[in-house]
Amino acid sequence: MTNARDIRRLSLILLFAPFTLWIVLLIALPHAGMVVLSLREKVAPRVYEYGLGNYIDFAQEPIYWNTLIRTGSMSLLVTALALVIGFPVAYYIAKIAGNRTRGALFLVILIPLWVSDLIRAFGWILLLRETGVVSSVLQWSGLAGGPVEFLYSDATVVMGLVYTVILFMIVPLVSTLDGMDNAMIEAGYNLGGNGFTVLRRIIIPYAMPGIVSGCIVTFMLTAGSYLTPILLGGKNSSWFTEQIYDQFITRYNWESGAAFGFLLLAFTSLVVWLGLKLSGQSLATTVARS
Repeated sequence: MTNARDIRRLSLILLFAPFTLWIVLLIALPHAGMVVLSLREKVAPRVYEYGLGNYIDFAQEPIYWNTLIRTGSMSLLVTALALVIGFPVAYYIAKIAGNRTRGALFLVILIPLWVSDLIRAFGWILLLRETGVVSSVLQWSGLAGGPVEFLYSDATVVMGLVYTVILFMIVPLVSTLDGMDNAMIEAGYNLGGNGFTVLRRIIIPYAMPGIVSGCIVTFMLTAGSYLTPILLGGKNSSWFTEQIYDQFITRYNWESGAAFGFLLLAFTSLVVWLGLKLSGQSLATTVARS
């Protein structure tokens, strides 16, 4: 009996050891090091003291916290658009499409992930620049009298980010909606409800864990994005990750860069916490059901 218990315990340890090492070595320790680094203040060459100077510098510079708030609001907009676009797609895949069609749709959705963010961003550039495909078609059709520049605007950045993260909204929605019994929807119609009522009273409440899970993932990925806002938005679209990159690479100020990175993590975590409170969901139940 003791040997069997020891074997189960050893199996459990071996099973979770890689995951634990991944969490500790690649997430916990780097973030702890980032917090310690953010508290260092340079007072002389190679001389540092610990304090909150880097955070005070952030608070005293409006461009920094304005950019952080702007990044958060744009990320919320991208998340909302991804939900509006992705929910009907997820519902069709989970409840209407057959097995063969479902596989084909998932394949189409996965195709963008086969290439890197850099290649996807340059693809949008080829389409939307002055000499790109869209501008050329508009000129050829007579709808535009000259080259049209669609790049370097907030709308382009939002469009590129929605395209990048929408898969991470669709997958948890499909997983949640797939577990809903079709009899619940039929009962809603049999009780006199119309399509909107069934959607509002039955489908959305049931899919709420998937909605919250998808929103968390897409929001965090969007707020932490770097290549898409920089390449598609140019100088006209300020993103907080660009400020972090500027501190680390351009100014060689790793202390401020670490502080900015921790502030972005704290800000996005606060938004996620508020979202969970407003939706009445908990992180544990959301992850479990989606």
